[in-house]
Amino acid sequence: MTSTSPLIRPFTGLRPRSELAAAVAAPPYDVLSSDEARQRAAGKPYSFLHISKAEIDLPPDVDHYSPEVYARSAENLRTLINAGVIVRDAKPCYYAYQLAMGSHTQTGLIAVASVADYDSNRIRKHEFTRPDKEDDRVRQIEALNAQTGPVLLAHPDSDDAERLIAAAASGVPVADVTADDGISHRIWLIDDDVAIERISAVFSAMPSLYIADGHHRSAAASRVAAARRGQGRPDSAEYFLAVIFPARQMRILDYNRVVSDLNGHSVDDFLKAVGEHFAVTASTVPVKPERTGTFGMYVDGRWHHLSIRPDFVPTSDPVRRLDVSVLSEQLLGPILGIIDLRRDTRIDFVGGIRGLAELERRVRHGGETGGKAVAFSMHPTPMSDLMSVADAGEVMPPKSTWFEPKLADGLVSHVLD
Repeated sequence: MTSTSPLIRPFTGLRPRSELAAAVAAPPYDVLSSDEARQRAAGKPYSFLHISKAEIDLPPDVDHYSPEVYARSAENLRTLINAGVIVRDAKPCYYAYQLAMGSHTQTGLIAVASVADYDSNRIRKHEFTRPDKEDDRVRQIEALNAQTGPVLLAHPDSDDAERLIAAAASGVPVADVTADDGISHRIWLIDDDVAIERISAVFSAMPSLYIADGHHRSAAASRVAAARRGQGRPDSAEYFLAVIFPARQMRILDYNRVVSDLNGHSVDDFLKAVGEHFAVTASTVPVKPERTGTFGMYVDGRWHHLSIRPDFVPTSDPVRRLDVSVLSEQLLGPILGIIDLRRDTRIDFVGGIRGLAELERRVRHGGETGGKAVAFSMHPTPMSDLMSVADAGEVMPPKSTWFEPKLADGLVSHVLD
């Protein structure tokens, strides 16, 4: 389908009153377990976790995908609206959103993005989705008649876009929140008609946007839009809630791997097999790879530096040349027998935010006491590689990217009129 609608547009956001933003803001729904969310929301009646993970307000044995969970989510949203905790802006607006984590800062735009452009692949994907997770997001959107979890998008280099958003991110923010993890979330209202028109024009000229995180949310939005289109319902569902950052400002951390056993190999035999495709050098310190094609490996209480031999990297293939693909094709599969990263229970994944010490902690010699036998530290997937895969219409291997800092839920939502 070819889109004739704008790539993005302003919308009448539903957001907390400024003085209550910190009480409402919550981590994304998919980064906490139900038990963790229950603990985080304890004694916090305004926390958006009561909406994004409403099972926390029901008995622990309730199925998280049961109708009463979605009904409670809708009820909790109405409660916050009726109490005036969250209010809706009077006119369609954009919003500037600034995230700060330590010395890293990124500033982007909250908007609604075109479902038609998602369907036509102008808003590009790089992951497969799971039907059960799509179904969950569809039910949530329909129950709330709103999109509350933004999709994280990246835009190509644009000095004009960055200049416009930076100008908007000044003055007094309408939300200024420092979360429990120390990450700062600041939001500014963009309600000036001239600024809105300029932002819309700059983004409409972009050839594409890229999904960084939120493939299930965007796929669910597309399904809801298609269903409502068939019913002749209003077109607000033809757009989905998104936060769009410049690709060059976004921060991808390493997404590391741990494996429970050596697939029957002794440590010596394992190291010998690895050495057939990698240069292996023992290290006296933990190995944090500084460039593509290099890996750290922790086994038998020791770190090793691995460097793939160049002739084993298919440089012309945007997917197979990724470090995560190289490790799978040259080591995890042929040596450790791990073929399906999605389903093999012998492998687990550790976000780089946890550090290399977490890899050491998880590894126990020979996999004893339920620990892992070997860990691999990765170089972060470059944003340019993600975009190349998406441009080629390909899909990245599972657990290829870990974006930090993460967005907050509840600071701005999109109501479907």
